[in-house]
Amino acid sequence: MATTATISISSDIAPGFGGISESMTLTQAGTLTDIDSTSGFQIRKLSATGAVDLITMASEIVEPKDSVASKIFIRNIGYRGVIDKSVGVTIGVNAEPIGLLYGGDWMMMPLTCIDADDITANPTTDDTVVIEYVMFFEEA
Repeated sequence: MATTATISISSDIAPGFGGISESMTLTQAGTLTDIDSTSGFQIRKLSATGAVDLITMASEIVEPKDSVASKIFIRNIGYRGVIDKSVGVTIGVNAEPIGLLYGGDWMMMPLTCIDADDITANPTTDDTVVIEYVMFFEEA
């Protein structure tokens, strides 16, 4: 069974922009073979500033292959059904910032899955925020 990601973007602030609608099947590196493993869908509540590991690469139950076709999806879902655009979470790789997800924001990005490159989350405030995430990867 294939894992597929789809995105559609439309905007009225860019003249002549006709929009983007893309879809991709997550496959193993250099092949048409479906990606075969996942960390499982997870939810994490954060209530203080300070980086925490979402994914500790060296501690995964199923060992991901290094430097292959891995992806992670992360979304800031707010707290108790309230999406607060002023509460952000900085997402990083090995604590190096990649981007800031405010309430309702999400991202999907490729990963190397090298043991030292943990995926981190660091809230910008002490307000409680919940993030959901899932990693897809090739099993070693």
